[in-house]
Amino acid sequence: MAAYFAGVDIGSRSAKAVIIKDGEIVSSHICDTGPESAKTALLVMNGCMSAPALTVDNISYVVATGYGRVLVPFANENITEIACHAKGAHWYHSSVRTILDMGGQDCKAINCNEKGEVTGFIMNDKCAGGTGRFLEMIADVLRVPLEEIGGLSLQSEKHIPFSTVCAVFAKSEALSLLKKGARKADIFDGLHDAIAIRCSSLLRRITVEADFAITGGIAKNMGMVEKIRKKVGLEPLLASDPQTIGALGAALFARERYLIKKGAS
Repeated sequence: MAAYFAGVDIGSRSAKAVIIKDGEIVSSHICDTGPESAKTALLVMNGCMSAPALTVDNISYVVATGYGRVLVPFANENITEIACHAKGAHWYHSSVRTILDMGGQDCKAINCNEKGEVTGFIMNDKCAGGTGRFLEMIADVLRVPLEEIGGLSLQSEKHIPFSTVCAVFAKSEALSLLKKGARKADIFDGLHDAIAIRCSSLLRRITVEADFAITGGIAKNMGMVEKIRKKVGLEPLLASDPQTIGALGAALFARERYLIKKGAS
């Protein structure tokens, strides 16, 4: 009987879990990260239990990743999200050599080799600008559902440059523009453009080479993806659910570690 392996990614804004069997994804689940990482880990894993007989107890090996990885009580070990995103992106597209992971609280530029192993990476600073939390905050201020801002930005008819992506100042600037009659589509277009400039600058600090992939929750924002495509000059490869790439990579590591340990016993 084939074994099940799981990856749990406890991020700053959301938790993701992926279960694989025979090298294929069996199920996945996403939920908000709560105040207690251990409870969040159990919640997101339970959301993956699509098969009646499948429980946390009969998963052969679990690898945790993300900010809360050390607090997942049922994990066999934990691995950094950088390595897991490289592993997961490589599973979808073996040609990937450059990855932009756009998360809830930070962005990471990653280089990997033909095996999906990390060869270099760099993270943005601690400022929230250009992250999922930043966009969530601006969307809330302008009263637009987060999932709609990407499509709305693509409807822009006038470019509005933003002088900063500092969360505090950009929020004030967006509200000021709105009061002056600026369209929300133009405001979000300007914000997306400013973030894309920041991301392309981050990518230039590593080696940008094809193929190029974007992972993380912001990769679901088509307006953001289009801006980055134009700035970087490469067509980004996207997974069916880029938000679960880290959890997928963790599940793939789980399978590898289990087989290694089994072979050594």
